[in-house]
Amino acid sequence: MARAVENLNDRDQDFELKLRPTRFADFAGQPRVLERLELAVLAARQRGDVLDHVLLSGPPGLGKTTLAYILAEEMGSNVRVTSGPVIDKAGDLAGLLTSLERGDILFIDEIHRMQKTVEEYLYSAMEDFVLDIMIDQGPNARSVRLDIPHFTLVGATTRRGLISAPLRSRFGLNNRLDYYDTATLVKIVKRSALILDVDIDESGADEVASRARGTPRIANNLLRRVRDYAQVRANNFIDRHVADKALEMLEIDKHGLDDMDKRILETIIHKFAGGPVGLSNIAVSVGEEPDTIEEVYEPYLIQEGYMARTPKGRVVTALCYQRFGMQPLPGRPGGQPELEL
Repeated sequence: MARAVENLNDRDQDFELKLRPTRFADFAGQPRVLERLELAVLAARQRGDVLDHVLLSGPPGLGKTTLAYILAEEMGSNVRVTSGPVIDKAGDLAGLLTSLERGDILFIDEIHRMQKTVEEYLYSAMEDFVLDIMIDQGPNARSVRLDIPHFTLVGATTRRGLISAPLRSRFGLNNRLDYYDTATLVKIVKRSALILDVDIDESGADEVASRARGTPRIANNLLRRVRDYAQVRANNFIDRHVADKALEMLEIDKHGLDDMDKRILETIIHKFAGGPVGLSNIAVSVGEEPDTIEEVYEPYLIQEGYMARTPKGRVVTALCYQRFGMQPLPGRPGGQPELEL
């Protein structure tokens, strides 16, 4: 069993670990990614070799960390978990790498946020399994080469484009995770409900899954809240009605839009006449950080067709006006173009 060298005191992290699959067979969704990883693991095990380095990219909550644990489990090795911002000097990286055993997995979350000076030390570690460390400064400076065990680096990133080309090219397996369809999320919700010992029928699972924004982490978090509601008000049983009432209390509508999603869209409609408007203006208007809007909220709104990015800024679409029961103004985004006279 893979063991994570990591402090998991946060309750949400404990909750996620409880529901996290530990084998490929239990992992739902991402069939092409799963097929490639299973093949690579089987080939490495047959050769008695170390698994090649793996890069997992995609939006948050799709299973990148889960896949790192599964790779360790399937390879019969340990996994050491850290994140890019935590490794701020070469000594930290050296401590991590020298503590590994052959075949172990080093999982670096948000690897695109590593310091560039630290990242350069990874190049020789990934290719030649050596680490060149500079000791002392000035005339007394000298380089010390440390041999490190053959290991597998699994990097996870939500912004693949920010990873430098030299680092990206050293990953043998590059995989992008995409949003999940509702049918797959239903399977995930039913499996999680079984683990949490709460009764849920097909309609209840479908209601939770359809509002989960294509993301397993959100589906499990919604299930957690619906479970609380069902425990107190519905004899610990979740059907469509119970799920609808619980999610309505959380201000998540039937299309998966939460309060902040609606505020962003309504701000563009009412304050900026449907756009185009810059990200900074939206952020100030809704009281949220621009990075949070861009990385957390925008991907889903764009994917579902409520918003679009243009060279001039963000605009809402005709579907957005339709969801709010409004008609777009002629000549504005989502409306009919003005006639030229």
